[in-house]
Amino acid sequence: MVRHRADYLYVAPAVLVMVLVIAYPVWFTFYLSMFSTPPNLALEDKIFVGLDNYARILGADSVHEASLNTLVWTVASTALAFVLGFGAALALNRPFRGRGLLRGILLVPYVISAVAAAYVWRWLLHSDLGVLSALAMATGLRSQPFNFLDNTDTVLASLIMVNVWKEFPFVMIMMLAGLQTVPDQLLRAAQVDGAGPWQRFWHITVPHLGNVSLVTVLLLLAANFNGFTIPWVMTGGGPAGASEIWITQIYQLAFGRIRFGLASAYSVILFAVMMTMGYFYVRALVGRDRAS
Repeated sequence: MVRHRADYLYVAPAVLVMVLVIAYPVWFTFYLSMFSTPPNLALEDKIFVGLDNYARILGADSVHEASLNTLVWTVASTALAFVLGFGAALALNRPFRGRGLLRGILLVPYVISAVAAAYVWRWLLHSDLGVLSALAMATGLRSQPFNFLDNTDTVLASLIMVNVWKEFPFVMIMMLAGLQTVPDQLLRAAQVDGAGPWQRFWHITVPHLGNVSLVTVLLLLAANFNGFTIPWVMTGGGPAGASEIWITQIYQLAFGRIRFGLASAYSVILFAVMMTMGYFYVRALVGRDRAS
């Protein structure tokens, strides 16, 4: 019994930190979501409204538009980053001269600060001062500047492009690690039996990468669903809300309009979705451990 008490003492500091850093903020956010906090009132003078904040969030047209943007942003960023990263991993899996240098170059987007990358791309895509527009006009490809970030029809696609550029090296690393665990003996045996490159890839490589692919996709989904830096730094949700997603809308509610109650309710909804993703991620990890 004494030994068990000592074990609890060992983990107590870590548990205390988790309570202060995670548990208390989550509880206080849920608590604050039950109150109205108009900007003309101090936080201690908040008004209890029950679930009214949740009803207002779920019924707002702007939230519906942001939900669609969030879905497009999350799914498109994840799918394109996975396809591009998987292709890069396949290309780098075979030895060739300069492979190490190419790996290092392709890792650059991943190691660059997200804020720095967002500012760089913001200027690259600038309609008047951007390098891409200047090159297109200088070479005669365009008579007018590109309007990437100031056009409601192209802004979300532009942000997705930047996000894919930032994230595909992560997929490349994960899938490259998975490819290096595919048994060479199995691939050679299939080749001896007459299986072509496509058959070996589809029937041996792809099934072997099932677990690592699932974990990678779930991590990307969670990161993109909660992605804030690139949309906020590059557009701030504009123009006219065309690039507004859940997380930027929450930030704007809390610190732009000083509506902490509404922002807390919005955050609880986002937290519930993230916890659902976390559940499937843990299941994928458990399934991979059992398979191994």
